[in-house]
Amino acid sequence: MRRIIGMLAAFVMLGSLAHAQTPADPQREEIVAALEKLSARLTADPARDELRGMLGRALREQIVAANQRSSAEWQAVDSREAWERFRSEKLRLLRKSLGTFPPRPTSQPSPPKLLVTREIAGEGFRIKNLVYQSRPGLVVTANLYVPDPVPKEATAAAPGILLSHSHHNPKHEGELQDMGMTWARAGCYVLVPDHLGHGERRQHPFATAADYSGSFQVGRQDYNFRYDTSLQLYLAGESLMGWMVHDLMTGVDVLLAQPGIDPARIALLGAVAGGGDPAGVTAALDERITCVVPFNFGGPQPENRYPLPEDAETSFNYAGGGSWESTRNLRNSAADGFLPWVIVGSVAPRKLIHAHEFSWDQEHDPVWKRYQKIWEFYGAADNLAFTHGFGTIQNTRDPASHCNNIGPEHRRRIHEAFRRWLAIDVGPEDEYQKRRPREELTCLTDAAREEFQPLPLHELLAKQADQQLAALRQTNESVAAGDRREQLRTSWTRLLGKTDVPAGCTVRAGSKQVEQFGPLTVTRELLETDPGIVVPILTLSATRHDGQPRRWRPVVLGFATDGIEPILKRRSADLASGLATEILIVLVEPRGTGATSPGSGRGQQSAAAAHSATSLMLGDPLLAGQLRDLRAAWRHIQERDDVRQEGLIVAGGTGAAPLAADAPFAYPRRIDRPAEAEPTGALLALLLGLYEDVGAINARLGLVSYRSVLDSPFVQIPHEAAIPGVFAGGDLAALVAAWTLAAHGDYNRASSTRIFS
Repeated sequence: MRRIIGMLAAFVMLGSLAHAQTPADPQREEIVAALEKLSARLTADPARDELRGMLGRALREQIVAANQRSSAEWQAVDSREAWERFRSEKLRLLRKSLGTFPPRPTSQPSPPKLLVTREIAGEGFRIKNLVYQSRPGLVVTANLYVPDPVPKEATAAAPGILLSHSHHNPKHEGELQDMGMTWARAGCYVLVPDHLGHGERRQHPFATAADYSGSFQVGRQDYNFRYDTSLQLYLAGESLMGWMVHDLMTGVDVLLAQPGIDPARIALLGAVAGGGDPAGVTAALDERITCVVPFNFGGPQPENRYPLPEDAETSFNYAGGGSWESTRNLRNSAADGFLPWVIVGSVAPRKLIHAHEFSWDQEHDPVWKRYQKIWEFYGAADNLAFTHGFGTIQNTRDPASHCNNIGPEHRRRIHEAFRRWLAIDVGPEDEYQKRRPREELTCLTDAAREEFQPLPLHELLAKQADQQLAALRQTNESVAAGDRREQLRTSWTRLLGKTDVPAGCTVRAGSKQVEQFGPLTVTRELLETDPGIVVPILTLSATRHDGQPRRWRPVVLGFATDGIEPILKRRSADLASGLATEILIVLVEPRGTGATSPGSGRGQQSAAAAHSATSLMLGDPLLAGQLRDLRAAWRHIQERDDVRQEGLIVAGGTGAAPLAADAPFAYPRRIDRPAEAEPTGALLALLLGLYEDVGAINARLGLVSYRSVLDSPFVQIPHEAAIPGVFAGGDLAALVAAWTLAAHGDYNRASSTRIFS
């Protein structure tokens, strides 16, 4: 993984911003001094406060527009037939977003390969520790609570219950045990699996305080490392939600294989804080599930205002917003309209409990009203119920119904619904509690490891990536050399979506400023690209000794993740050398960088990660928007009459310092540690070279390859750099090769390509 901080070593030679070495201009020192004065002036730019919030505002406006589109579609649904057409299309788009699912027979799937590693006797129940295969090389650890005695198969009387735990605690947590034991004593089979990345399926080594020399939150690492897991799955064209959903579907297979199970009474409960999300999606896609209880998914969230406003029908944020936790903001969900309420509503006319961890404003909940209308289409209003807690997450002074998974207060109404719907005769007075230590519920024994030979997720995905890349190389070899760059453009456009320059890009009225700093002419502009997006552009040119204008100058288009001002300080000597040799230097801040960055960091908890996640919800990756900004800036510069159109030099990088070659990076999440890498500037330089005619590329501190991100479970790239499905389009070496071939006509001339480090 540490290799990702390097830079395309096989294709790099050292150099400066200039594309050739020329004698120093006598004005060079004077230009350096002028650049220092200019840098100091940029700090006081009055537009900075507006620019810092620009991207967030634009994304919020797009989410509002997505909500309005969805509501307009909903208003047109006036019958069961119209709803089913609407639902069918949204579920198709949902499946497409989630990635690939292993083939499942259209008839009843056979149970997965399964091993019982221990049985524990209880009072009226038994616990079986299970290990079973969900995908080749991927195993699930689970506790199965079974009635004792087991119902006779001929009666087919036993309901099955599947529990999807929260991100707080995995299968051994006390509330999960309480539910498993209680319902098993009432004659149910209750399966409690570990989610991918949690409990015995964790993908990191920090299980105890002794696993790291410093202090860290031991109990939060499974949750925090969802970030790494989700980014690695994205790169492979998959999703954490998709893999969780398939695991839960496999759990249904396990339940249906139990003796005496009733296939018409299968319930799925999704716990608060991340358990309800996969439960809701699984129930929408798997009709074998009779009843679903997806806490905090579909309707108002704990973070929403309570009570809701009177105009909640029109003001409520049905789509939600992006964050690093990918199950809360599904890719393309806002763009394609499979919003959480649509997903949960797709369960109709099966049974649904609308579930909330804290207080619930039933009167104003617009999602509840939509559910009621949908279930009425089927004449199945009795198949709707609700449960909720008390208090709010915001008010820390008064009591509130916080829980780890599903607490007693929440279960009270669940028991009432289960009695009516599933004939499970349990009330609060019947709940049983005799919790077992984690060690007793541990499933993955040495014998199980020997039997299943499970692999870490990153190794599974690396194998998949290697197969994709090998197939792609074979395909490329069959394409004529002159067509390979166009083929790669098509592949990357498929990955990124909108890459073309937006129509009607103009300089914001009144934003153009021209200033003189000694021999330096400085032009500042704000280029309006997409709605709500402006791109700061700083153009630098030096006056000739004789005062005559310079004509047909080559252009350096430069950008970095930390923006224009640090470039002026960090690269003043190189900039001065270029300016002294009649180069026009154009520094650009594509959206989310420099002055338009929402904050200083780009890590897991940053606003930048949230903006990137929201962009994926909207079907427009942040990287695609940044590429459009740069292409628009280049088109704008080409309108000058002193610019040579060919021979553009692109320079992209970052001010972030890379780790030393021998530095460790196996750290727990959310501690003081080296920041994530910032390869976006280098990546954008390569992409600009793919889409525009570029004479030289200076890509600094970028990735060696996306494949290297799968070398370990630790991910150090920012969210915006994780391009979903990138291996299907080729890795970064393919970008370099395509540009080299276009520029020189020969892959073997890499040593002469102008790609600088």
